Amino acid sequence: MMRVLVVGGGAREHAVVRALHRDGVELYVVMKNRNPGIQRLCREVLIHTETDVDAVVQWAVDRVDMAFIGPEAPLEKGLADLLLQRGIEVVGPTRAAARIETSKAYMRELMESHRIPGRIAHAHCTNLEEVKNFLEVQGEQVVVKPIGLTGGKGARVYGEHLLSRDDILEYSRDIFENGMGGGELVIEEKLEGEEFTLQCFCDGKNIATMPLVQDHKRAYEGDTGPNTGGMGSYSMRDHRLPFITDQEHQRAVEIVQRTVTALAEEGNPYKGILYGQFMLTRDGPRVIEFNARFGDPEAMNVLSIMDSRFSDVCKAIVEGSLDSHRPSFRRLATVCKYVVPQGYGVKSMVDVEVGVDEKAIEQEGAMLFYASVNEREGRIFTTSSRTLAVVGMSQELGPAEEACEAALSHVNGEVFMRHDIGKQAAIQKKISHMKEVRKNG
Repeated sequence: MMRVLVVGGGAREHAVVRALHRDGVELYVVMKNRNPGIQRLCREVLIHTETDVDAVVQWAVDRVDMAFIGPEAPLEKGLADLLLQRGIEVVGPTRAAARIETSKAYMRELMESHRIPGRIAHAHCTNLEEVKNFLEVQGEQVVVKPIGLTGGKGARVYGEHLLSRDDILEYSRDIFENGMGGGELVIEEKLEGEEFTLQCFCDGKNIATMPLVQDHKRAYEGDTGPNTGGMGSYSMRDHRLPFITDQEHQRAVEIVQRTVTALAEEGNPYKGILYGQFMLTRDGPRVIEFNARFGDPEAMNVLSIMDSRFSDVCKAIVEGSLDSHRPSFRRLATVCKYVVPQGYGVKSMVDVEVGVDEKAIEQEGAMLFYASVNEREGRIFTTSSRTLAVVGMSQELGPAEEACEAALSHVNGEVFMRHDIGKQAAIQKKISHMKEVRKNG
């Protein structure tokens, strides 16, 4: 029997664990919080800090044959490298390859040096003078991002979070002085269009694509409020999105493939999940960022409809044989919505009990994924991060969204969620926005 270590305790890892458990894999999990959905599917669980990589490796040796690393922080600490040194195959990039996410400057420099399409104007800045110089050339229509990891919450956009040049400089100064995300930043041109996510399996050379997904980062309905780790996402039956053409999709696939080729040419072959976050503009897809793992919530959309044995895909990744093991997905639409603590995005209510009727959610035809919760004596309590996600699936988007909403009615407590994700009015707004963007081009 295949024995696999999964690192991480969020909804993304719950989706990974469920997919592997379906294949009859024996599972061992390291997670910092007690996720009940993961725990009940595993042979053994270690509740421990996921970035204590020496402890994780010590626990994994003699237990597992393969590891799947869920979050980005252990990748930055070199967990994949240490596991490989101990003879454990890993679905997850080495520390050097993971810089595609952990260093935004490295990602931009790699794209420039290899002339990969989808590049944008940017500057890597270590002081305010460099920021001012970029603004003199580019103007104030920019996005400011700490160079390193910030849990998906570090990007500030002019016109939304930053309302003047003084705001740009103040946020930049804060990054430099307080060391946020490494104490350096990347400042980039602000793009106009619609964001979309293209996730790919990578074996160091080949890629295999997954259905396109659109995430919703803003905390409140109508895409307002603070940035979050993601409030929900949807995918379509045809595995595209309603505002993207086949040609634009193929262009995004080409960008991911050329990035994987560039990493290999740099001596850092990429094995794992590569997540491309794109902005579809009037000039086609442009790269916002790459992530060195599954998206969260996007993992739930794609793994919920995966037809192939996920364990076989993981084997193909580590063996370098994805070219002969192409994964398949059911032709279903999906809608994923997150339930989060009151105050999430600003200051979450922590350690508050949440009522969850798992059986009723299942009877609605939806899937439940626990995220950053703690279980004590069979009761579920919030942490400062997202609580749980629910995924509805159907032949069409409308019934998938309705199944998701029906399932959410079986969750109660001091929590909130975005009800607009996946609704027809919200989708039509995105289609209309993209038509306007193209017309202005």
